[in-house]
Amino acid sequence: MAEALTGKQRRHLRALGHHLDAVLQIGHEGVTDAVVKQADAQLDTHELIKVKVSENAPQDRTETADALAARCSAHVAQVLGRTALLYRRRKEKPEIVLPKPK
Repeated sequence: MAEALTGKQRRHLRALGHHLDAVLQIGHEGVTDAVVKQADAQLDTHELIKVKVSENAPQDRTETADALAARCSAHVAQVLGRTALLYRRRKEKPEIVLPKPK
């Protein structure tokens, strides 16, 4: 995975992700291979996705978001309530342009 996101980049992604709806739900089985496969496909399509973590997930919401991001080579831009915002730059024709780090 690439270097960590800066605060400015996280704020930019949070602003872009504000209006998004969750495209994935993590339930009582946690981060399974099927969830990772679906998240990978969504990240390839959208670059920035929201993921809902249900109350009966085996790990807490932050651990779950970190685990999914690690398996998808993505960044966690935010965890707010039970919703995580994940970002992964598309290899071909990326649409999201992050602010440059200083």
